[in-house]
Amino acid sequence: PLCFPQKLWKMLESDQFRSIWWSEGGKCVAINKDLFKVEVLGRGVKQRVFNTWHIQSVIRQLNLYGFTKVQRDFQRSASLPEFLSEEAAASAHSQILYYYNPSFNRAHPWLLGMCNRR
Repeated sequence: PLCFPQKLWKMLESDQFRSIWWSEGGKCVAINKDLFKVEVLGRGVKQRVFNTWHIQSVIRQLNLYGFTKVQRDFQRSASLPEFLSEEAAASAHSQILYYYNPSFNRAHPWLLGMCNRR
């Protein structure tokens, strides 16, 4: 059986999942929280990747393996229409979680072995 970081890597490299992808040039993991709950953790899922139905358990595993949450900063416009459209985009964007681990990098797969549980 694969450990958590290996499962995560396999998911990211697969074209089977739309709810999780590499971001920041392969340095961060991006997770669309709502889609992930349905696509990966949903009760009707044919192949279980993780032994849980809860996103918090996956986040706990990320933290246990040294991943840190990355905050996204948005520049705000001065004009009201632009500000409102940016707010709407930021709200949709808030469903996306970003996690970083220096030993989890798409360009350096050999570092995966250094992703150990704390």
